[in-house]
Amino acid sequence: MPASYAYLGPEGTFTEVALRTLPEAATRELIPYVSVQSALDAVRAGEAEAAFVPIENSVEGGITTTLDELVAGAPLMIYREVLLSITFALLVRPGTAVSDIKTVSAHPAAQPQVRNWLKNNLPDAHWESAASNADAARLVQEGQYDAAFAGEFAAARYGLVALETGIHDAENAQTRFVLVGRPARPAAPTGADKTSVVLWQRDDHPGGLRDLLGEFATRGINLMLLQSRPTGAGIGNYCFCIDAEGHISDRRVAEALMGLKRICLQVRFLGSYPRADLKPSEVDAPRLGTSDEEFVSAADWVARCQDGRF
Repeated sequence: MPASYAYLGPEGTFTEVALRTLPEAATRELIPYVSVQSALDAVRAGEAEAAFVPIENSVEGGITTTLDELVAGAPLMIYREVLLSITFALLVRPGTAVSDIKTVSAHPAAQPQVRNWLKNNLPDAHWESAASNADAARLVQEGQYDAAFAGEFAAARYGLVALETGIHDAENAQTRFVLVGRPARPAAPTGADKTSVVLWQRDDHPGGLRDLLGEFATRGINLMLLQSRPTGAGIGNYCFCIDAEGHISDRRVAEALMGLKRICLQVRFLGSYPRADLKPSEVDAPRLGTSDEEFVSAADWVARCQDGRF
């Protein structure tokens, strides 16, 4: 396997900035790809050791392009996550004034994060989506668009200037990025972990989603992301992308996954990995009856009952 990481490019994306916060990135060749799909396909094809892509932002939730790529195709697994605070700059060619801006571009996930600013400051500008914010900057450099919403750090890379900086509609906006590789044994639990899965129901019935969520709730497992995505099999057919607290080696998480495997048409395990927002010392103690020790004690009690030793 080549010692390289693919990432959503081109150079100068928020994805690249987030990737470079990982210590191991310093020992890998970092290769930009034109889309999330092409970066993940590079991993599937064995062209890259892992891919680093955005998966969620605090304004709009899950990034559907990434979720859909993880739902479909050959299985992949999440190994790490990074949180990055996001603010945008309005990048233009030198000499461009606000009154000159008729078209603006950025990645589709950026639009909800600057919508109000755009309405208040450039109400007549036409929005054009780009493969990434840095790609929007490149297109501005080439003269295809007048301005791009991107990181201020991208200006020098593309010969642009920042007409405005610190642009955001929501304070403390963050984007979550994940390092994705081919399936392997998950890293050992840290005590502050997250487990990601995709669930497909066997059939559509009243209380179906409640049944799925009940496997987590009865074991005291908190959910951090729940997003439905169409399966492509017709209107009303959805799968569910879920992030849950805990590690697959935790008894309560393992039992929840076993319960889901029994009742679901399909379960895709996307990995157990360290949380970026917490340290082990900051994790609340498991709810009463959901610690590993209590699961082991209960299983031992059942075994003794079966042996007539109760």
